[in-house]
Amino acid sequence: MGFDKNSYRFSDVKNRGWIYLVVGIAALALSLFGYFIDSEQFFHSYLVAFVFWCTIGLGGLFFVMIHYLTNATWSVVIRRLAENVMSIMPLVAIFAFPVLFGLGDLYHWSHADAVRSDHLLQGKSAYLNVPFFIIRLVIYFIIWILLSRYLFRLSLRQDMEHNDSVLRRAVKISAPGMILFAVTVTFFSFDLLMSLDAHWYSTIFGVYVFAGSFLSLLSFITIYIISLRKRGILAETITLEHFRDLGKLIFAFLIFWGYMAFSQYFLIWYGNIPEETVWFLHRWDGSWKIISLILVFGHFVIPFFVLFPMEIKRNIPVMTVMGVWILFMHWIDIYWIVMPSYDHHGVQFSWMDITSMMGIGGFFVWRFLRNINAHPLVPINDPRLENSIKIIS
Repeated sequence: MGFDKNSYRFSDVKNRGWIYLVVGIAALALSLFGYFIDSEQFFHSYLVAFVFWCTIGLGGLFFVMIHYLTNATWSVVIRRLAENVMSIMPLVAIFAFPVLFGLGDLYHWSHADAVRSDHLLQGKSAYLNVPFFIIRLVIYFIIWILLSRYLFRLSLRQDMEHNDSVLRRAVKISAPGMILFAVTVTFFSFDLLMSLDAHWYSTIFGVYVFAGSFLSLLSFITIYIISLRKRGILAETITLEHFRDLGKLIFAFLIFWGYMAFSQYFLIWYGNIPEETVWFLHRWDGSWKIISLILVFGHFVIPFFVLFPMEIKRNIPVMTVMGVWILFMHWIDIYWIVMPSYDHHGVQFSWMDITSMMGIGGFFVWRFLRNINAHPLVPINDPRLENSIKIIS
């Protein structure tokens, strides 16, 4: 496939990414077949996949807004990739519909008879009810889609003209946008994940999910940049110094995720309140103990020591492995959050876990590549582009 180094665009985009769309359609068709076999398993597997890909999209939105708010230079050459990720949110919103159809299989609080017989659920019924849940989910996606589309359009407008006002407008929208992002992601985490066990609560759960979200976005971008580099694309634009900066961000949010995970566990363990500790007890029951230990060592300890040396962050093979590894651990993390509500006695991996991931993921990657093909790979008229290439702050 040809690539024009002057315009930073692919010159031949025929059939690019269609294989992912075909895989996505086939995998979702298999998942739909699984629905008729075991609907409860299907909806839990689907929820894991949906949250996984949705959080990567949200990580892209955060990357773009924090880039503008910090007036960063090094990340200018990477910003367009994050913009292409966040612009997939309208497609992700479509994949939220099956979750709504599966409320009865996923959430205990959605059953009126369960609420009537549970005093705690009655106290939360003003918030945890089906109509309000749907309204909130619609509001979340409206906010995310509007933010991502507006910021992306500003970035594309900058490609057409040299205008500093575009950057100023991006900063102005990113400031309140970051507040909206923090609130919506927090409540999105509460609604789709924490309410799977409506008796349990954690005030830092939203931050915990956000940390994994941004970490997975950084890993996704790193893997794609490496795939471009292997074909000689952007090798002189995104240099080893950019990989070092990406590696430092991954390392920092790896620690941040570990800190949030430990803080959540430690405070609940120290408080020793039954309705709080039962959530962790379910994840220490039977084979769930193995998954819990995999998260401790696989999501934190191992990548921490691997990424600790500075020179490792410039090592392309190592960064490739760590990018794939962290994405896999992010899936394990979401699986560990969701699946004990289906069976807290032990892990029961299903083929629907794989088909759901491949189904939504196929559409996600296909749309991402379509966005990549439609626009320059870097913001070509950003006044800081040259300094970004040279890593000049």
